[in-house]
Amino acid sequence: MQPYEFVGDWSGQLVTTSIHAGHDLRPEVADLMVLHEADRLREEDPFTDAIGSLMPARVLVHRSRFEADLNRSRDMAVYARPEDCWGFNVWETGHLPQDVLARSLEYWDSFYAALTLRLDALAARGPFVIFDIHSYNHRRPGPDEPNESWAQNPELDLGTGMVDRERFTPVIDALRDCMATQGFDVRDEIKFFPKQLSQWVHRRYPGTGCVMTLEFKKTFMDEWTGIPDSHRLNVLAQSVHLAAGPVQDALAALPRSTGAEEDSSDRLAG
Repeated sequence: MQPYEFVGDWSGQLVTTSIHAGHDLRPEVADLMVLHEADRLREEDPFTDAIGSLMPARVLVHRSRFEADLNRSRDMAVYARPEDCWGFNVWETGHLPQDVLARSLEYWDSFYAALTLRLDALAARGPFVIFDIHSYNHRRPGPDEPNESWAQNPELDLGTGMVDRERFTPVIDALRDCMATQGFDVRDEIKFFPKQLSQWVHRRYPGTGCVMTLEFKKTFMDEWTGIPDSHRLNVLAQSVHLAAGPVQDALAALPRSTGAEEDSSDRLAG
């Protein structure tokens, strides 16, 4: 399977990503991995691609984050130690051979190079939004233990910490209000803060790119068995799709450019 793909209609200014949905591994990586597949699946974000399936432009990643994590900086993208990845021992020898590591980083590099070409085209047209869809576990004590507390586990943990609030607050509010109106418990960065993808976009496209991370609690699946709830997944997909309209309206109502956006456009053109 190809590592990632860009699908749908990219003529608009809204993109959805599911960069942790993948479970595939290169054979040479799979051969060196001692982590049990069920443990790996539990720490991936399965079915987040389904949550974004009704959106027009999508980035689908098919490789596991345990090969190279696209939401971590390049130097941290390949998990080297248990403390990098929830205490798991991942590799048979305790580390990857340098040639295998290099090929995993080539995958990381190729993803961001390909994404650059896509987003440069959007940025040349004006401001754009990315819905970066993730999920998180809320039953870590065990499959037969009570769920973790509601207070620290919102249904939707919204990550906007890297966004230019002065420019994009109407866009953030449009997403939050639409999801809340649909009955979602939406709170900001209770468990997570945006990482590599968001940071990279906001550095490269200041005043133009707006990445909002949607971390859904895994109420749409059993995080221990990996079995999905198809009905709940459909509800989430419809809800995210419904939010696209207000977000796009808010985006279209923004002033055309800022100084930062003009600087970014000049740099891309050059």
